[in-house]
Amino acid sequence: MTDFATQVDNHIAHLRAPELSASGKLVRVVGLTLEAKGIIAPLGAHCQVENIDTGAFIDAEVVGFHNELLYLMPFTEPSGIGPGARIWVRSNHSKASLGNAMLGRVVDGLGQPLDDKGPIAYTDQLGLEGLPINPMERGPIKQVLDTGIKAINSCLTLGQGQRIGLMAGSGVGKSVLLGMLTRNTKADVVVIGLIGERGREVQEFIQQTLGEEGLAKSVVVAAPANVSPVLRLKATNLSHLIAEYFRDQGKNVLLLCDSLTRAAHAQREIGLAIGEPPTAKGYPPSVFALLPRLIERAGVGRKGVGSITAIYTVLAEGDDRADPIVDIARASLDGQVMLSRELADAAHYPAIDLSGSISRVMNSLLSPEQLKSANLFRRLWTLYQQNQDLIQVGAYETGANQDLDKAIRLRPQMESLLQQSSDESVSIDNCHAMMQQLTAVQS
Repeated sequence: MTDFATQVDNHIAHLRAPELSASGKLVRVVGLTLEAKGIIAPLGAHCQVENIDTGAFIDAEVVGFHNELLYLMPFTEPSGIGPGARIWVRSNHSKASLGNAMLGRVVDGLGQPLDDKGPIAYTDQLGLEGLPINPMERGPIKQVLDTGIKAINSCLTLGQGQRIGLMAGSGVGKSVLLGMLTRNTKADVVVIGLIGERGREVQEFIQQTLGEEGLAKSVVVAAPANVSPVLRLKATNLSHLIAEYFRDQGKNVLLLCDSLTRAAHAQREIGLAIGEPPTAKGYPPSVFALLPRLIERAGVGRKGVGSITAIYTVLAEGDDRADPIVDIARASLDGQVMLSRELADAAHYPAIDLSGSISRVMNSLLSPEQLKSANLFRRLWTLYQQNQDLIQVGAYETGANQDLDKAIRLRPQMESLLQQSSDESVSIDNCHAMMQQLTAVQS
């Protein structure tokens, strides 16, 4: 088997091939895409289009082709270009520069700094798609991850290298919960991808959530909603590539992607622009190929060395839990944390709905006693939820169901255990101690 370091060296050497200078001409602009002839370039190639008014250049990427016609999508608004504008191929590959100097920095989808701290001293280059890991070489998930959040630590215990989704409709608290996970979770390096969200949230997240201490061990990749869908996708891939880079150094990385849905929207814009047929909710087939490919880049590294614990926010449009993006994410991830609008409306924060949430590696991380307590807690919580209407109108008679009687009696303590302020952190040992004490109460 080829040594991994040799694979990386060969990969970098291939990407550092001399830049090409072949040129063609722009023939048409259709929607989001530019059409060019007289030039040959593969998918993912980096091109530059001349502005015929100023002589400046607009960056673009090859996203499709038909016969001799190339479809390009610009990184910025293509104002100033016109028929016959010249196009140059600058690189045949989508690649990114990397280095330890990225820690503490905020960059865009191309790796360019956004924080006015000067240039970044990059030391390596790799393709944005990264290097796949043979599934037989991946290590197991066997180390508990302490998130500092009571509801997750006690009922949805996570492990280092797990991939989890935060799923909810808009305005239910996904970003606040993501901020809590950022502050409380122990990791050597934190990589944060802010993809397609509001621009004001970038600085707000850095200043209020990370702070100077948190930013020092973090890399923030920002591509807000107003940038090109190509840049949003590049930022998503760059976030994963940076996480892979530090994982392969043997570090435990926390990757936060806000949001996976916006990355899917970016791919939808690109796919529809080049003629892909729309399927469920207008998403073309390429979206359903993109998401599992992204998710599989996270996880435990080779032979258990290093890990990427990935947490993705997923928007359930219209609170629809059968939304196609929610569905494909649920099928691809190692678990999900569902947030409930009903709980949020009742000022129950974080609004985690246990009846729709699961951690698929929890059984292998906890002791039999801890697992028994967690399962009993979940059963009592769900039993109350299923009979809530009967209880509230007084139609339930005490004594008809012993488990439901216990759920009613313990409801205030259960709610207290699941609720938590955004600036509070509780260790996983304390969480399990509280859980076992609560479930040990006799009828």
